[in-house]
Amino acid sequence: MLPTMKRFVGLFLAFTLLEAAQIPLEALPTFNLEKNDGDNWDISIAPGENVTGHLVFETVNSLMQHWPNTRYRNGHSIVPGVVPSGTVLYHGRGDANTPTNPEWLATDPEHSYMFCRGQTADSGCWQLMVTAIRPLKVLYLDGSAAAKMPDGAMDSQDILAYGKVVPEKYRGERERIKYLCDWTKDLDVDGFVRMEMDFEIMLCDFTKGVLVEAINLRSRPRGGPGPGGPGRGPGGPGGGPGGPDRHLEELLPPPEIHPHHDSSYTPKAHINSSALPNMGFSESINSGSWHRYYPGETRIQLDLTRLVSFYDTDLVPSLVAERYGKERIRHRLLGISPEDIQTVVRKVEELTAVSEAGSGIDWATLIRLIVKRYSERLEMVQYILNSTNPANSAAENKVLAENIQVQLTAMLQPYMLFTIKPPQNSTSTNWVSPMYELCATTYTNYITTSSLHSRLTASEDLILDGVQKTTKEICRVVTGMWVDGIMSGLEPDFYKSSATENDGNVDLAPLLNSWKERIFGLMKWLDWSVWLKCRPACGFEEMCYLPMWPFRRGSEDSDDPQPRCERRMAPLEAQGF
Repeated sequence: MLPTMKRFVGLFLAFTLLEAAQIPLEALPTFNLEKNDGDNWDISIAPGENVTGHLVFETVNSLMQHWPNTRYRNGHSIVPGVVPSGTVLYHGRGDANTPTNPEWLATDPEHSYMFCRGQTADSGCWQLMVTAIRPLKVLYLDGSAAAKMPDGAMDSQDILAYGKVVPEKYRGERERIKYLCDWTKDLDVDGFVRMEMDFEIMLCDFTKGVLVEAINLRSRPRGGPGPGGPGRGPGGPGGGPGGPDRHLEELLPPPEIHPHHDSSYTPKAHINSSALPNMGFSESINSGSWHRYYPGETRIQLDLTRLVSFYDTDLVPSLVAERYGKERIRHRLLGISPEDIQTVVRKVEELTAVSEAGSGIDWATLIRLIVKRYSERLEMVQYILNSTNPANSAAENKVLAENIQVQLTAMLQPYMLFTIKPPQNSTSTNWVSPMYELCATTYTNYITTSSLHSRLTASEDLILDGVQKTTKEICRVVTGMWVDGIMSGLEPDFYKSSATENDGNVDLAPLLNSWKERIFGLMKWLDWSVWLKCRPACGFEEMCYLPMWPFRRGSEDSDDPQPRCERRMAPLEAQGF
């Protein structure tokens, strides 16, 4: 091995992947339309373009996590859940009274404190501590469902509240919470869980299932979401001056409309603490960041046996055509048929009325296991392939290819049956099909072939399909890349190819290029949130920030928000003290 390449191999194994430069995924080729369903284990056949199993997989993997739901703000799931007894929630307001109408609760006091306001400058402010004295039954709406934006974040709420998508009502929070709570009067539902800077709950009745205690706190100087007035809830309309329809984004500078998306509401503000009116905004974002990644906000416990997904093509067939050819970030519910809306609403109503036993499978842990098993290894392969260069010599390309083959082998080792061996002088890849099948079905084979399968709910069947589609495509691509490495002579002890017989003097640049297309295509298709991070990593006084409502700027990130480092600390005087 060349000295320079030895140093390279040592470096890429030693340095963190956070510093790896990445090739933009948007430039990669798309998959063909041919389907890969059933028992077809031909590694040359890719999934169809309308397949949604991988989207269900990543949606479930992202539930109750702030980071992925900030990027994909247009939610596609409605999931029943509970807030356990003893959970403390928060409601900031201008007086000590218990709300007599539906209102908003924050899961973290930093979020609620933004709305803590007194009637006079020297009276302090009021924050209600609201404790669940029994399990509160809620419906979780994923995405950034509390972001007051007209381009999709509130679509799923509209369907429940109005029976249709109504983008022009994106500011009508008081009307929205009233309609939602009116809809639940005959259902076993106490409220709704949404997310903006942090998670919040729209509680329908403060006299049922909760104990309310008013706390008089030291008040910040004015300048934030206040002053005064009842109804000071996270995500909700403000009280006091401005009336009941005053909103959080109105406290910021006027919106700047992105030239390519006239419907995008993008208030022009900056996350840096010194640019915010007071510490309420920055600390609310900070508390939201505590729930960024798995397991996310654990105070709301979801029941995946009753999940409803708009990516369920059997339940919502009308959205298949609406999504065709669009990037996931542009998926929304606008265009759903009235018949499908009725089906979804009826399904949600049915699921809130029963508590299905289900199979007992821990789907969240299973999905997380698959992500942990493959995410870093796929990223490592991508990292090495980023080091390819047209100027590389044949020897340098061989070192790169050998190291990639090591990573591919590591992913496939548990499935490399002893009987697997390529026939000499044959171009067929049928010999690897048993290994491909074992790789793809290891985690689900017992579920599908035992009596356990009969105990799955319809929601679990949907999640199972998502797991199957995802693992199948991972194994198809990785197995195909490994086979090409074998046939190119990268493991001569296993298979002696013509390249091996030629003393290995062959340029592997075409193989590396093919691998690059496939690994980048797979990672784009999977689009796991674990790969969305600041590169290089942020310093201790910074936070990796993903543009979110209401701090997105029209000149940036409207199409696909990308993370960047921002200062999390600022002098107290800049925060309002």
